[in-house]
Amino acid sequence: MDFFLPEDNLQRATPEETHITSLTAEPYPDGERVRVDIEMTPFQTRPYLEVSLTDANGDQIATASIVEPMSWKLEFTMHLRGANANPFKIAAMLFYPEGPKADPVTHTFVVTPAK
Repeated sequence: MDFFLPEDNLQRATPEETHITSLTAEPYPDGERVRVDIEMTPFQTRPYLEVSLTDANGDQIATASIVEPMSWKLEFTMHLRGANANPFKIAAMLFYPEGPKADPVTHTFVVTPAK
């Protein structure tokens, strides 16, 4: 699918060259949500992303599957559910159903809820 984007002068990567360039997670002041920012190389073919949030015990707190994002810059909110232990780790894996798969990118952060 071809469509006009203001950034159309960017060099778009093939699936083999597409990867996550940045992954950050910033807790909201309420201590119950996390803002996730993911940036990828500009791509020719839209990839898939699997995002997983775990606590210090390795228990999975939340997951998200993103199928063929329109943009290479994503931001979304994940919710922290149940009794959780700091520090938290978020992992994002970029892949294509027919291949290739990239190694997960991780980021560790601490949540301190406001009193």
